[in-house]
Amino acid sequence: MPIVIFFLIHWYLSLFFQSFFHHRYAAHHHFRMSRRWEKIFFIISFITQGSSYISPYSYGIMHRLHHMHTDTENDPHSPANHPGFWRMMLETRNNYFSIHSGKTTVKEKIKKDLPQWKAFDAIAHSWITRITWMILYTLFYISFATAWWQFLLLPLTIIMGTLQGAVVNWWAHKFGYTNYFVNNTSKNILPVDLFFWGEAYHNNHHQYPGRPNNAHRWFEFDTGYFVLKLMHKTGIIRLNSYGKE
Repeated sequence: MPIVIFFLIHWYLSLFFQSFFHHRYAAHHHFRMSRRWEKIFFIISFITQGSSYISPYSYGIMHRLHHMHTDTENDPHSPANHPGFWRMMLETRNNYFSIHSGKTTVKEKIKKDLPQWKAFDAIAHSWITRITWMILYTLFYISFATAWWQFLLLPLTIIMGTLQGAVVNWWAHKFGYTNYFVNNTSKNILPVDLFFWGEAYHNNHHQYPGRPNNAHRWFEFDTGYFVLKLMHKTGIIRLNSYGKE
């Protein structure tokens, strides 16, 4: 079924580049890369996220605020403030656009060393571009859907990046297990993460946000970190010394 295969590929690619470029690189600087590679990953993130593309710069600010104010009223995405899944996703979107538009006042230290490509984001982040992606997705579904129920995946395709961020940040503060006692509700969603490139280990991440390997116990495996090590060996990125331990 072409639509199901497309949806799965879209899920894993979109989430990987949000984890790799937006989260681990932009927000946390787990590794370094050249300006040329940085721009390449801006473009790849745009291609894989499509209509739900988010700016690595604005995402980095939002996620740093999340770590600073986890589960408090100043947390831009927490089920502690908005217990319903769809309500939290909507509020996260609103907070993100407030940050991106400059309506949210942010201290300079939070913006430090974030990747920024204003000219590219002006195009990739525009509503014209988003609507173009939506039209392309719809035409693809019309051309390749083999059953009516496959069209139920179309809205999820359109909001893919937003959906993935909400899934991780809502589930990981509601359900799962903990390895560490932290001053927030973060949990590890799954003991074996086959769906989220290691982002399921949210409790581990909140305990050690500067550590690129989110897997801390023998049965946990961070597939995203495995890819980082491969990229490090090929010279695409340079893991920080702590990250290579």
